[in-house]
Amino acid sequence: MSKPKIVCVVGARPNFMKIAPIMAQLKKPECKFEPYLVHTGQHYDAEMKHSFFDQLGIPEPDVDLGVGSGSHAVQTAEVMKRFEPVLDGQKPAAILVVGDVNSTIACALVAVKKDIPVIHVEAGLRSYDRKMPEEINRVLTDQISDLLFITERHARDNLAREGIATDGVHFVGNVMIDTLLNHVKRAVPVAETLAAVENKEQFLSDSGFALLTMHRPSNVDNQETLERLLNVVRETSERVPVIFPIHPRTASMIDQFSLAGLLDTPRICRLGPLGYLDLLGAMSKARLVLTDSGGIQEETTALGVPCVTLRENTERPITVTEGTNTIVGTDVDKIRSAVSEVLSNGGKGGCVPEYWDGRAAERIVAVLEEKF
Repeated sequence: MSKPKIVCVVGARPNFMKIAPIMAQLKKPECKFEPYLVHTGQHYDAEMKHSFFDQLGIPEPDVDLGVGSGSHAVQTAEVMKRFEPVLDGQKPAAILVVGDVNSTIACALVAVKKDIPVIHVEAGLRSYDRKMPEEINRVLTDQISDLLFITERHARDNLAREGIATDGVHFVGNVMIDTLLNHVKRAVPVAETLAAVENKEQFLSDSGFALLTMHRPSNVDNQETLERLLNVVRETSERVPVIFPIHPRTASMIDQFSLAGLLDTPRICRLGPLGYLDLLGAMSKARLVLTDSGGIQEETTALGVPCVTLRENTERPITVTEGTNTIVGTDVDKIRSAVSEVLSNGGKGGCVPEYWDGRAAERIVAVLEEKF
């Protein structure tokens, strides 16, 4: 007798670390399901495939929809158009989506209108900032999902306020941390990542380094904001050297605004985008991390590394209340103060939140086997 099929969807980089442990559990011989992996192609290039799929052991997608980039409307519409024939052909028992990218809401919409149950992993997170496209995707996906897997207990309250029945909500922990704990021993040493850097010794000294990642439109698409942030990064580099793997979007805007000169100091190491294991190696050894990434807020908390978040809010409040994260926005004085606190006193100690123990995917599959 054939196993019931679950169509699992990935579309963009943040999804890959979340789907890896789930696919590993679904692929086990004793699992009651047959997974079918769909890559929408929202983000795709050969180097990224090596950096994420290959490094994380994600199997080859059963289908790549090849959607590519575009406006939010165009991208969402293309995913829906190309995903519908997949469901018609596969006739799954359910679809499983992760996170909050355009592919998440697009595929969930197609499924729910075909009366196919929707499973949402990483449900209930809220920044309460409707200017963030991801916030819209989160809210709408949760409203049409049948099973909602949450990473922190606080997320259950968010869902209840929005009228979502609690019987479909399950607290399982954080699959991002499953991936981190599964791979941290394989992380690429910083010395290897910086092998081709001429002045790498200062970044490898006992005084440590800061790691910077920055890609959100609210930070990099506005010249005044980006210039202000780069100025304070340069100032920070005088106290602690900064490793800066530059996102393609950020690199493009730096060039467009003619701001490259602000990074022209030997105290800032500019790199191209890093693969997962390279970034994990740098993150785990950093004295502090400055970022606007949601996932990195979680990963630094799990690693016990102080994190200074360059955003006005976070959909992951547990990283602030229990973890190592401090929210500073783009306020220069707040950034200076947070950096000084880390460099002078070590920053927030924090603790690892409940169920961030590497077994979230196990709990997810156990619930699925009970429900389907």
